[in-house]
Amino acid sequence: MSFIQILFVALAYLAGAVPYGYLITMKSTGLNILDEGSGNIGSTNVNRVAGRKVALKVQLLDMLKGLIPVSMIYLSSKLELTIFPDYFVYLVAFSTIIGHDFSIFLRFRGGKGVNTTLGASVILAPIEVFCAIGIYFLVKKKFKYTSTGSIALALTLPATGLILGEKNWLLIYLLFCCVMIIARHTANIKRLFSGKEIL
Repeated sequence: MSFIQILFVALAYLAGAVPYGYLITMKSTGLNILDEGSGNIGSTNVNRVAGRKVALKVQLLDMLKGLIPVSMIYLSSKLELTIFPDYFVYLVAFSTIIGHDFSIFLRFRGGKGVNTTLGASVILAPIEVFCAIGIYFLVKKKFKYTSTGSIALALTLPATGLILGEKNWLLIYLLFCCVMIIARHTANIKRLFSGKEIL
């Protein structure tokens, strides 16, 4: 990769790594969210610790930190302002997710990446994203747990991509997103099977 490509990937990671859940919860409540609830910085745990209003703010910001870097690369390519390889926009998108999940600002702790994945992916795969969101709400309503909805959402992304006949880098990207979300929910899956999952 060229220097400019490496720079964009690094900046995308840093954008994703901004721990809004940690920062806004600390400002709103004085609590360290890493020590509260599930210890996760995502909007679900923020809702438990700081309430719905704060959680919605975190959710929006976590989505935007995925959306904005991808939008910049996508638009610059469409307008032919820059020339990047076909895979590059997906690499930038995934870098924001990695940043959120393993934030350098929190000693590589972070969230589970659902909102950042949705924000980073909505331009690249809008049908897959909206199908996944619909499945999320259906599954969450059925089983009551956010984690079950999130896992179903993850599986829906590449499954919808396969149904739509997506190929090459987009499908690989969606598969990686799916694997990452499920991997970040390992503890939730264990609690689900043991009957100890947190609502």
